[in-house]
Amino acid sequence: MPKALFMDRDGTINADYAYVHEKDHFDFIPGVFEFCRAAQAKGYLIIVITNQSGIARGYYTEDDFKALNDWMVARFAAEGVTITDVFYCPELSGPDRKPEPGMFLKARDKYGIDMAASVSLGDKPRDVEAGERAGVGRNLLFNGDYSEISL
Repeated sequence: MPKALFMDRDGTINADYAYVHEKDHFDFIPGVFEFCRAAQAKGYLIIVITNQSGIARGYYTEDDFKALNDWMVARFAAEGVTITDVFYCPELSGPDRKPEPGMFLKARDKYGIDMAASVSLGDKPRDVEAGERAGVGRNLLFNGDYSEISL
């Protein structure tokens, strides 16, 4: 069974400017590509798990999100990183909205992931809680510095 590195998006992959939905406002956090390459080299699937309530709030559309997501995945690919999948919750509540574990469980079921061998990384306590509730083995609260994280 594969293991995964589950990553939140805003605040973990990119700077969180609140409801980021355009590539002109998408600033990758320094070290994210190197960190993901290292994780990939250790056999982790890279899976993004992100709440996107800006869709439900009407700040941007699902098409806007998907276009930005495609661009982000392509940027990772250009840096030698394969993003296996992106799971997102456009709702304000429900079983997929973190801290609920729904997106993690969907990823587990889709890819047959060994949750106990996996790691989740997010910048908010709700990210950590969702990973814990999904049975992820290591759940890390990101402080903005990738050099301080070891897998």
